[in-house]
Amino acid sequence: MKRKVIPYNPQLKELARQLRNGSTKAEVILWQKLKNKQMYGYDFHRQKPVGNYILDFFCYELMLGIEVDGYSHELIEIYNKDIIKEASVNDFGITVLRFSDFQVLKDTDNVIRAIEGYIIEFEEHTPNPSQEGNTQP
Repeated sequence: MKRKVIPYNPQLKELARQLRNGSTKAEVILWQKLKNKQMYGYDFHRQKPVGNYILDFFCYELMLGIEVDGYSHELIEIYNKDIIKEASVNDFGITVLRFSDFQVLKDTDNVIRAIEGYIIEFEEHTPNPSQEGNTQP
């Protein structure tokens, strides 16, 4: 099966690198749980350019973006930008899970449970490629 190519603005590559090098404490904590395929074997990337935006975390196989929002995201102008960003990313077929810094720092277990819940739901509704078209019982 051929992977869908998700376009991105190449001018964002350097900014993404800078963001990876300057991760927030909450991003570092979440990355410790996502890296090295620890989350059900899925490969996550940090600060991944998608379209004209950068997702904090992205898993291609799940078409899942994860955003960790600092306190500035409570400001209406930042919140409105987040809504536009999410709609744009959704147009590529990517679902976005959004958590606050506070949630990641103070309630990491439930953040992980929410991500696991998404993965379990995804797996239940995605046919196993080895069984597609198999009509035998």
